[in-house]
Amino acid sequence: MTRIIETFAEISDRYDAAFVDLWGCMHNGIIAFPEAVAACRSFRAKGGKVVLLTNAPRPRAAIAEQLTHFDVPADCYDSIATSGDSARLAMFSGAIGSKVHHIGEERDLSFFEPLHILDNPVPITRVPLEEAEGLAVTGLPEDEQPEDSRGKLLYAKTQGIKLLCANPDVIVDRGDTREYAAGALAELFTEMGGESLYFGKPQPAIYDLARRRLSEHADVSDDRIVCIGDGIATDVKGAVGEGLDVIFITGGLAAKETGTERQPDPKALAEYLSSHLMSVTYAMGFLR
Repeated sequence: MTRIIETFAEISDRYDAAFVDLWGCMHNGIIAFPEAVAACRSFRAKGGKVVLLTNAPRPRAAIAEQLTHFDVPADCYDSIATSGDSARLAMFSGAIGSKVHHIGEERDLSFFEPLHILDNPVPITRVPLEEAEGLAVTGLPEDEQPEDSRGKLLYAKTQGIKLLCANPDVIVDRGDTREYAAGALAELFTEMGGESLYFGKPQPAIYDLARRRLSEHADVSDDRIVCIGDGIATDVKGAVGEGLDVIFITGGLAAKETGTERQPDPKALAEYLSSHLMSVTYAMGFLR
């Protein structure tokens, strides 16, 4: 039975660390949620560690810089683990070859910056699709829909080219606008019969990265870690798969389905979780 809580502080003394989603929990793609910032600050003030765990396709340094523009202050978290870093590790290990075609926006080009944690990284060259050994998808080009890339994806599929997805999210909410993310292209490619490689939530690799980032600050066992997120297919599924407790933030992607205004409607929440064959430890409308 899911326990609906009013604040993180109600149950935070049960945990020494929190893996906290960014988009939909800490900010809306434009500006920070002040109550979420305060909740993380309070948790850290009591000795808790916060790792921001995000399906963002860029390195953590780029995300830290972005967060300053969103008014998410550095004193509300200890580290950042991104799907971009997890995917970059795979790419520079040779998962999709050395000649890579990029699908995404110019702002995501930091994805291709050299990775120095490998002894012998594969040299990566960005090339036109016709010369590519692999696809690296960080997002959709500006003002495009997934179907706009169908031709490219079909060509890649017929050539046996693998797709590396740097952000498994299918949709995100930027303010009041719902947008497609890289996961939408990977999903389409898979439906077409192509092979998509995922490295963000809910895949295990990003949780391994989050644990490594956490270990730089404290030694915390899994039973003292709680995950916080608003994505049923990413945050919740990933936490459940890792055997970690989870707080489902219902006021994000599933606000309508869970009847969330300030808090979720218990009946709607139960029906939503049942429809996704998921159970969660706790639920709350918004991180606070």
